[in-house]
Amino acid sequence: MPEHTEEKKGKKVEDTGPVILSGVFVFPNGDRYEGEYIQQDGSIIRSGRGVHSTTDGSVYDGEWADDKMNGVGKLTHHSGAFYAGEFVNNQFHGRGVYTWPNGSSYEGDFVENKLEGKGNFTDTEQQTWTGQFRYMAAPGLHFHLRLQ
Repeated sequence: MPEHTEEKKGKKVEDTGPVILSGVFVFPNGDRYEGEYIQQDGSIIRSGRGVHSTTDGSVYDGEWADDKMNGVGKLTHHSGAFYAGEFVNNQFHGRGVYTWPNGSSYEGDFVENKLEGKGNFTDTEQQTWTGQFRYMAAPGLHFHLRLQ
């Protein structure tokens, strides 16, 4: 959207951008969004903080920009798996924690929805391995022995 400026009483005034509104919307497929948005060309663009719930029970609660999950949020899948962390363009990207329905989890770096970089994997027995992850591979992991 082009930046708009206008003159008022001899001073140049900058437009601060679109106005952030708040509301509840139900999409044609039954999904529901409650939160902040902007209106652009007659469309609703999710922008700011909001909660999107799908008809299958998945829920995203977090930050939006350009009608996509962008920023920090939590995506809970209907299976019980969830991701809490950073999103870029609807993808896990940055630091986060992914927890599977069985309780095992990965905490670390993500790149475009993939485990990528330094992280910790904790299994269902709460045993933890640390190392470099590359999608589904993690050569050279180090086991952390927990003393009771």
